[in-house]
Amino acid sequence: MWVGRYIAAKRRGKWEYVSRARNIGAAVIVAVQDGFVLLVEQYRMPLQARCLELPAGLVGDETEGEDVAVSAARELEEETGWRAGEIEIVGNFASSPGMVSETFTLVRAHGLTRIGDGGGVQGEDITVHRIAIADVPAFIKAKRGEGVVIDVKLLLLMGAAIL
Repeated sequence: MWVGRYIAAKRRGKWEYVSRARNIGAAVIVAVQDGFVLLVEQYRMPLQARCLELPAGLVGDETEGEDVAVSAARELEEETGWRAGEIEIVGNFASSPGMVSETFTLVRAHGLTRIGDGGGVQGEDITVHRIAIADVPAFIKAKRGEGVVIDVKLLLLMGAAIL
C-alpha cells in the first residue's frame, strides 16, 4: 500500500498489516546483573506517551546485514550507558502478530560494566532505570500510576507475580 523509510503498510487479500522496510530487524536486550535489571523509559509517538521498556534498537537500519549481537551491544551502551561483556542470542519472537509482521531477536547481556549515563542519541530523551528484579511489579504499578505505558515485553520480568 505504501513504504516509508522504516515501515511498510501491506495488504494480502483482505488482511492489512505493517512490516519493517528494507529487511530491518530489531533487538531487545535483557540486561540483568546482581539481581537488578536495566529498563528504559522514553516518549513513543504512536502512543503519545512515555513508555517503560527493555532496552532495544533497530538492526540493519544504517548498515545492511548488521550482526544482531553487535547492534544489541551498541544499543545497550547508547540507551543505558552499560557495556556488555557478552551478548547471548535467546531467540526470535513476534511482538503483535495479528497486526505487525515484525519479529525481534531477544538477547541477554552478560558481564555488564557501567561506562556512562546513557540516554540514547540526540533527540531520544531516554531515562534509564536500574531496578531490583524483586521490585519490578511495584515499579511498574507506580509507573502506570504516572501514566507511563508499559511495553508487553516486560511481562518477561513479571511472570511469577502474575501467575
